Amino acid sequence: MIHPTAIVHSGARLGDGVSVGAYSLIGEHVEIGDRTWIGPHVVISGHTRIGRDNRIFQFSSLGEVPQDKKYAGEPTRLEIGDRNTIREFCTFNLGTAQDAGVTRLGNDNWVMAYVHVAHDCQIGNQTIFANNATLAGHVTVDDYVILGGFTGVHQFCHVGAHCITGISSVITMDVPPYMTVGGNPTAPHGINAEGLRRRGFSSAAILALRRAYKTLYKSGLSLADARRSLEEQSRTVPEITLLLDFLAKSTRGIIR
Repeated sequence: MIHPTAIVHSGARLGDGVSVGAYSLIGEHVEIGDRTWIGPHVVISGHTRIGRDNRIFQFSSLGEVPQDKKYAGEPTRLEIGDRNTIREFCTFNLGTAQDAGVTRLGNDNWVMAYVHVAHDCQIGNQTIFANNATLAGHVTVDDYVILGGFTGVHQFCHVGAHCITGISSVITMDVPPYMTVGGNPTAPHGINAEGLRRRGFSSAAILALRRAYKTLYKSGLSLADARRSLEEQSRTVPEITLLLDFLAKSTRGIIR
């Protein structure tokens, strides 16, 4: 299932049922899992491991060296999980020695055209990145995040689970879980209630998260006092624990 014009290095490891399209290039240190489909004109290089049942469309470049002047040829990695769709002209770079040395994309993600994932980014599962979303280096994106088209995320930022961003959002600080955000600079606009409903959150949980949002953003409390109030609320609403854990770990500061 390898097109005769494709070039696959003899050292590459391809699983059962892998398909490689016309004029694609697969490098020496690449590993591709079963049934993954590689379209035409795709370049996969570096120490890159790709899981099963992925679909990678034409003109994407995966596993190329980081766009970081400090990179000196270290054997860093790109790891992509299972059942991801990666559309046209996407670019995912290797990690760097200054961080964990690996860029990761989890499982079941939907990545639209022209998305850039820079070095050392850590992306979870079930995310959606609309066209031209761009992650700078060292960005973390948790599960079920939806990035609107042309969203840009500054290096070292963390976007919490279940967030959604509006088109052309510019994120320069951490975004806590459950939020709807947008603009430049990015501002909060309530919780992502519709997304939470689609994922099975109960009406009671969504109502409690609305209250938590008001505590954090509308009460006039300092961040420290808001956290203390959220700790009280979390005793009866376990979903708020995710928000508290995020706030405790944030080193960049949250949008507020």
